[in-house]
Amino acid sequence: METFSVSSFLFFVFLAALLGFRSTQCTTVTYDKKAILINGQRRILISGSIHYPRSTPEMWDDLMQKAKDGGLDVVDTYVFWNVHEPSPGNYDFEGRYDLVRFIKTAQRVGLYVHLRIGPYVCAEWNFGGFPVWLKYVPGISFRTDNGPFKMAMQGFTQKIVQMMKSEKLFASQGGPIILSQINSCNGFYCDYFSPNKPYKPTLWTEAWSGWFTEFGGPVYGRPVQDLAFAVARFVQKGGSLFNYYMYHGGTNFGRTAGGPFITTSYDYDAPLDEYGMLRQPKYGHLKNLHRAIKLCEHALVSSDPTVTSLGAYEQAHVFSSGPGRCAAFLANYHTNSAATVVFNNMRYALPAWSISILPDCKRVVFNTAQVGVHIAQTQMLPTISKLSWETYNEDTYSLGGSSRMTVAGLLEQINVTRDTSDYLWYMTSVGISSSEAFLRGGQKPTLSVRSAGHAVHVFINGQFSGSAYGSREHPAFTYTGPINLRAGMNKIALLSIAVGLPNVGLHFEKWQTGILGPISISGLNGGKKDLTWQKWSYQVGLKGEAMNLVSPTEATSVDWIKGSLLQGQRPLTWYKVKSLRKVETAYPKMVTLYTRIKFYSLYEYHVPRSWLKPTNNVLVLFEELGGDASKISLMRRSVTGLCGEAVEYHAKNDSYIIESNEELDSLHLQCNPGQVISAIKFASFGTPSGTCGSYQKGTCHAPDSHAIIEKKCIGLKSCSVSTTRDNFGVDPCPNELKQLLVEVDCGITDINGHGS
Repeated sequence: METFSVSSFLFFVFLAALLGFRSTQCTTVTYDKKAILINGQRRILISGSIHYPRSTPEMWDDLMQKAKDGGLDVVDTYVFWNVHEPSPGNYDFEGRYDLVRFIKTAQRVGLYVHLRIGPYVCAEWNFGGFPVWLKYVPGISFRTDNGPFKMAMQGFTQKIVQMMKSEKLFASQGGPIILSQINSCNGFYCDYFSPNKPYKPTLWTEAWSGWFTEFGGPVYGRPVQDLAFAVARFVQKGGSLFNYYMYHGGTNFGRTAGGPFITTSYDYDAPLDEYGMLRQPKYGHLKNLHRAIKLCEHALVSSDPTVTSLGAYEQAHVFSSGPGRCAAFLANYHTNSAATVVFNNMRYALPAWSISILPDCKRVVFNTAQVGVHIAQTQMLPTISKLSWETYNEDTYSLGGSSRMTVAGLLEQINVTRDTSDYLWYMTSVGISSSEAFLRGGQKPTLSVRSAGHAVHVFINGQFSGSAYGSREHPAFTYTGPINLRAGMNKIALLSIAVGLPNVGLHFEKWQTGILGPISISGLNGGKKDLTWQKWSYQVGLKGEAMNLVSPTEATSVDWIKGSLLQGQRPLTWYKVKSLRKVETAYPKMVTLYTRIKFYSLYEYHVPRSWLKPTNNVLVLFEELGGDASKISLMRRSVTGLCGEAVEYHAKNDSYIIESNEELDSLHLQCNPGQVISAIKFASFGTPSGTCGSYQKGTCHAPDSHAIIEKKCIGLKSCSVSTTRDNFGVDPCPNELKQLLVEVDCGITDINGHGS
């Protein structure tokens, strides 16, 4: 994701011209000022970003099918240079990096592809997708008119284009790739964006569905009502392609997260959550939006809108597709107040900050603020009662060895590690005279360490002394703390930690990481002692990394300590549990590593089901600061209940013809595959209030609400209930606008299809 609101350029690559030939099964892709044309037909294209390295190949079929079922036409992905070319000329397109397989999966389910080769991607991805070796090309300057940069960029881009051509994946070859290298508007709202040329269509390449999470920060979400409003407003102003960033965010596996301090989870509050499950009501509400837009497609691409004021904050955008045929978007821009407008001699109620879509200029089929889709309640359910851990501790007393180097002064971290590890040891020795006053009961000396980022753990004579860290906005920091020194030589070991390399910013290739000083000890008899320019030894990575303890085979090559975890709760400890069986559940197809820790931004880690074997699974964790492994458990994520809300679309008014729509006036509930609605926890038609999980009856309540919902829904995978007052026997309050609130449980079905 680019972290700016609007980019002023639109770079079109026409694939037919790029390839120079056409096959007999080719798709022609052109454009005019209204829209992209596919085989000569103007299209409203609905797109969603799914990044192939952030999920597993085994997830791709399911993700693509859900995207297709959700109303998408196009899947959008960046191409991540650093994973494909980790060193110059050495390429990797296996596993999660199998770009060809990803694109063919999209084609198989009937989706087009927008391939954004970059090679800069931002995307909260490590180093913005650039390989670290690129930083060391002589004379290079990233993202500028720079010869070395353009030469390296050209080599990778041509590699990707040639690969796509050889697999016949471009549209002109009969493949699904219809767009490449397009970037226009990125932001939460883009209705005021216009192309840089009058003959180009209006495209929105990144409609942000949520936001990323950083360690120590809040978990952001975006209400689906606001997202739907932003998209509808973009379309009513002539937009013809919009792309959700993200449609499925996924997971920053391994060391791919950028930042610094971007979390492992890249859920992004997307319609498909980190695990690939439907996020309801966001997924369903957007699906209904897409269906409504497609009903208007012919009118939308046939004419520019005629805009009419319906009030101080209300407008109508009308698109004509021929005599007597039109589609209309009725908008209320007030953020707090609902409005009633008259359009074509009919009265329409418009909630605050909403747009109603009328494919025939008469009948409302969708309103952005009226959500008739259920809210899914998910829980982490235990899979294994207890994990039996073994521990291995990093030796902080005898650091160094053949792998270290010694120089005078402090070195920039990435220059030393070349990003092969997040960890770099800075080690030195300090002699302390026996005459120092602090040795006879005085105040302890203070160590001060200035770091460019991102975190540091301090060890004095092998003992942990303290930690400090920066933040995403301010990665540089200073550690200051008392230290225990003894007479004679003392070993100071500073473990510097990189928490994701920067992915955005002016010339971020020149940004620095690690301990650059000054470093000093104060409180000595002679005052302050500067350690910055004395000899420092360096060791890249941890011993456990060098021994590859995360490998199932290598994890058995060291002596792991069994027994009480209390003995293992110390800094820099590896934990291992083996002989795990595969989680026995047909759905959902994911499990989660769950840590019960308060105040952390991230305590759930996605473990893809495809990573697990039927038996003899080995799990290895590394804990920097001595966390309690007994609080770690393996869980499965499941939908356990649903909440639904639906509102009577209009109160009775005999003065005007009242538009009505069964779809808008209905509540829809649907459990996940393998589940049925097993219990009704709450149901009230009238004036109930509250939020999902804490609904309450109001002063107006239809007494048969619970019985009616129970009759229509119990034992079924899905059900729909109309909010018409006739459906509930009596009208409990004839002069009030009523709503229906329902909360149900979803239970697993047995082999006979019965719920539990």
